[in-house]
Amino acid sequence: MKPINLSELTPFSATHPGEMLADELEARGIIQQEFAQQIGMQKSQLNEIIKGKRSLNAETAILLEAALGISVDFWMKAQNNYDLALAKMQSKVQEQATAIAAWNMMKVHVPVQYFKSQNLLTNNPIEDINTVNKIYNVTNLNLLAAAVSTPQFLRFRKSDKLQEDKINLIGWVKYLEYQAKSIEVNQFRPELKSEVISKLREAIRINENLKEQVKLILSDVGIKIIYQEKADKAAIDGCSFWSGENPAIGITFRHKRIDNFAFTLFHELGHIFLHLVNDRNASFIDLVTEEKEYKNSKEEKEADEFAKNNLIPLNEWLNYNAEGDVLKDYRILQFSKKIDIHPAIIRGRVCFERNSYRLPKSMIDYSIN
Repeated sequence: MKPINLSELTPFSATHPGEMLADELEARGIIQQEFAQQIGMQKSQLNEIIKGKRSLNAETAILLEAALGISVDFWMKAQNNYDLALAKMQSKVQEQATAIAAWNMMKVHVPVQYFKSQNLLTNNPIEDINTVNKIYNVTNLNLLAAAVSTPQFLRFRKSDKLQEDKINLIGWVKYLEYQAKSIEVNQFRPELKSEVISKLREAIRINENLKEQVKLILSDVGIKIIYQEKADKAAIDGCSFWSGENPAIGITFRHKRIDNFAFTLFHELGHIFLHLVNDRNASFIDLVTEEKEYKNSKEEKEADEFAKNNLIPLNEWLNYNAEGDVLKDYRILQFSKKIDIHPAIIRGRVCFERNSYRLPKSMIDYSIN
């Protein structure tokens, strides 16, 4: 724990030496008027000192020492401490006022409620400005405004078709990037793509402590992963980006289903192995949207195909579909054993391709263990 530097603390209140003098006179039973006469001072002047309206100077300190036997150094130190405390308090008030004004301008670019839900904000504008600057990797309001207007986010801000709350969406991504900086993994080894895919499929099939197993598998090959709750009104399943020397994946668990988790994971892996390896400035945000330009982009189609074909090999899927009764539980279970994948992945694929999850009831468990 960092030691407290008392000189850096801002006092709650400042005690004027006049208060100390008043207490001393009261304790000794000395009447203020008589004391003023004794030290050759106007009663009004003494009263101003006692009420903190007048500073206690060196001459008065000498008189107080003579009359009360309390040293000059004590009185001068008391006055100096009061002046210093008062200055700190006034400075703190000005700092707080400046921070409030700055925060009022800053918060329009920030998902305040989402960050509060993640216990990132304290309602102290000084602390909150510092937190936001760290998350967005900026130092002032102008840089913050620029950070949320980069090409990475510009199409979301301009699109009328996207119904997501763009501020929440961008804040989620920035918070993810901020968290990824502190995660340490091995050196990225893209040549181990087949091995990592095989291990992930096995972990998904077993489905025991799956989230942590996925973290360990990806960490071994130098891929970071963060599980982060999505922001309100931002239909995000995941994203992928570079974090330092390593690619990183973020997953929201918008749907707490193993098939959705597996597809999102493999979709982001597709972006990593197909796109990010060739472009360290690229990033991909997996939105749930009907915007054709987004859904039909070359990169999104390629990531979708990567996910589908690495979870269920294409030739196996075509053969399975050709035999009919693809929704029968016994067929799904047989097929899942044949290709060594969790049965929910197969049923989820059928639902996805039929564009409907309102299908006959099934005993297959979709939960993530």
